[in-house]
Amino acid sequence: MKRLNLSPLTEPATLLRRAAVVLGSVGLTALYSLLVLLRALFGKLDRRIVDKYCREWSTALLKLVRASLTVRGEVPDFNDGRRYIIMSTHASHYDIPVSFVSLPGSIRMLAKKELFRIPLLGPAMAAAEFPSIDRSNRHNALRDLDRARAMMESGIVLWAAPEGTRSPDGKLLPFKKGCFHLALDTEAVIVPVAIRGIHQVLPARSMRINLGQPVDVRVGTPIDTAGKSKEDLAEVMEEVRKQLEGLLGDGEAG
Repeated sequence: MKRLNLSPLTEPATLLRRAAVVLGSVGLTALYSLLVLLRALFGKLDRRIVDKYCREWSTALLKLVRASLTVRGEVPDFNDGRRYIIMSTHASHYDIPVSFVSLPGSIRMLAKKELFRIPLLGPAMAAAEFPSIDRSNRHNALRDLDRARAMMESGIVLWAAPEGTRSPDGKLLPFKKGCFHLALDTEAVIVPVAIRGIHQVLPARSMRINLGQPVDVRVGTPIDTAGKSKEDLAEVMEEVRKQLEGLLGDGEAG
């Protein structure tokens, strides 16, 4: 078990503190996006630098809300030559920075296409090897799938949220099939990860921010999809769901 204590006190944020967290988060995101783009412009951007920036950005965001992290479970060796997809619960915008800080490897979020249209952030994500799968167009989907496979074979660990959207209460929502198709298409190893207590930091569809919240990251047993086909999709989805339900419990940290 690993602890990352960034918080001495649990309390709701005042209006002034919420404004500071929002402005600080936007500023940090803009700063690191700009750093990525400048390095890319001058040919100085590599994966090691992106990993460093992702973890620095994430640590700074979590310090703004004074989150206290605990990591439980055995994290696989992401450098063993296999393709990996982390499938995580999703109850807050902070799920992604929590994952960057608490898990090793070159983690990249499987992002929605809309994020790449955001000025500064979108081009930076593209330069930093954040993938997206466009399943509305078969030609684009095949191209994106080949790119994702190549990225995974080169050592990138994909992060995906099978729920597809944030849960408002920390409970597990129904799954979308997209990331499971990707796992089967690339014969990836799925690593289930449940993040407990995260919905209390910044509840979905809310402007409320709670400071000093305990957050519990629980890593499940890897599921190897090698040799499985589309006929096994429902079985793989059910196995991931059972693990995440067990890891998540009532959704609260501790």
